[in-house]
Amino acid sequence: MSFLTFFTATYFLLAVPGPTNTLLATSGAGIGIVRSLHLLVAELAGYLLAIALLRLALGPIVMDIPLAAVLLRVAVTIYILCLAVMLWRVNTRELRDGAPVTFGQVLLTTLLNPKALVFAFLLLPLGAGPLELLPWLGAIALQIVTAGAAWITLGATLGRGARRLGHPDLITRTGAVTLVAVTGLIWLQSFLSA
Repeated sequence: MSFLTFFTATYFLLAVPGPTNTLLATSGAGIGIVRSLHLLVAELAGYLLAIALLRLALGPIVMDIPLAAVLLRVAVTIYILCLAVMLWRVNTRELRDGAPVTFGQVLLTTLLNPKALVFAFLLLPLGAGPLELLPWLGAIALQIVTAGAAWITLGATLGRGARRLGHPDLITRTGAVTLVAVTGLIWLQSFLSA
């Protein structure tokens, strides 16, 4: 895969709504762009750590034991559904007083994000060693931060609109519904590809 193809495919993947993007947008909507920017560090750390763990440790296990992949998917689903319930229950006062989305939630969600599998095994060169991967990982890092900032900005814009309409609860409820929909799509895709 050429670097340009890799760069384009990575941006498209990061632009697709998913659990991490939903949390970033929800935070942007709830507390604004500036107060949400620290979540980009959690997203970046989560993706890079997930890629490293997948490439070094988990990848061979998941490839050799199909049941491990199913169990991992179930664990991710349960976590994302718990996040959806948490977001649904956030009330307007909590939204005004502080972040409905925490650093730890973004970090863990990103660690469990299925997009990390795509980065680790489809987009990054499989035969490349750690030093050979550095330019590729540098490009992914830049893209993660810029795409994440775009999701926070989109959330902030939508959040202002929801507050103007007098329905600030739409912010977290939309995030919750999106998380459930993303989980459903992940399972649908796995059934269709099986």
